[in-house]
Amino acid sequence: MVTVAELDDLMLQGWRALTCTEVDGWLVRRSAGVTSRANSVVPVAPPADVGKALREVEDLYHGTGLASTFLIGPAAQPADLDELLTARGYTRLRPTLLQTADVATVLERLPSSDVAVRIDKRPDADWLALWSLTDGRGGAETLAVAREIMEATPALYASVEGPSGITAIGRLALVGTWGGLYGLAVHPDARRQGQAAAVLRGLLAEASGHGVDSVWLQVLADNEPALKLYDRAGFTTATRYHYRTRPVAG
Repeated sequence: MVTVAELDDLMLQGWRALTCTEVDGWLVRRSAGVTSRANSVVPVAPPADVGKALREVEDLYHGTGLASTFLIGPAAQPADLDELLTARGYTRLRPTLLQTADVATVLERLPSSDVAVRIDKRPDADWLALWSLTDGRGGAETLAVAREIMEATPALYASVEGPSGITAIGRLALVGTWGGLYGLAVHPDARRQGQAAAVLRGLLAEASGHGVDSVWLQVLADNEPALKLYDRAGFTTATRYHYRTRPVAG
């Protein structure tokens, strides 16, 4: 049985920040503001002086124009960090479930389809463009940062080609015997056609040949369509987390 601490480590490896600074037991990740997970603190150990560590974290983020943000899960240290951040004016955002499954189970439960899925080892410009569209980000600078984050970890990139371009994508980070699902998305004009399930199945079928036998993913707690797909595929919730954030003072 995988532990919460082990899952935290898998997440760190699956989506690597461009810069990671340790502040007395906390890992401060910064990546030019591209995605919350690459621009948040992972509080893995309790600082000797929490107040001092908080001030240092806030200086690191605010010095580069970023909101100071913490990832708060069951393993966050100190145990009362969420309450401390609330009292300091931090806002709770993006409640997220971290789910896991056996690759064999997912492949058994998701039927094969006639949707053709291409698997590559790097994201091309079209893949990144759909990621940007569906993830709410854009611009050449943002995409360059996203590419650097993604390519810092070996991964598989799936895409479905439609008449007018790519209609569905997904990324599977390869971390030992684990695969981490990121960026599973379908173009708004191609939804409810089974493409997300086809991408998920295609990635895991390919990954099983790379020695991957378990998979994790992160999904927003209110994303009902995604939760239905993952439940059908055999995923179960291992833990959950949310973010606490405080913007730069005006």
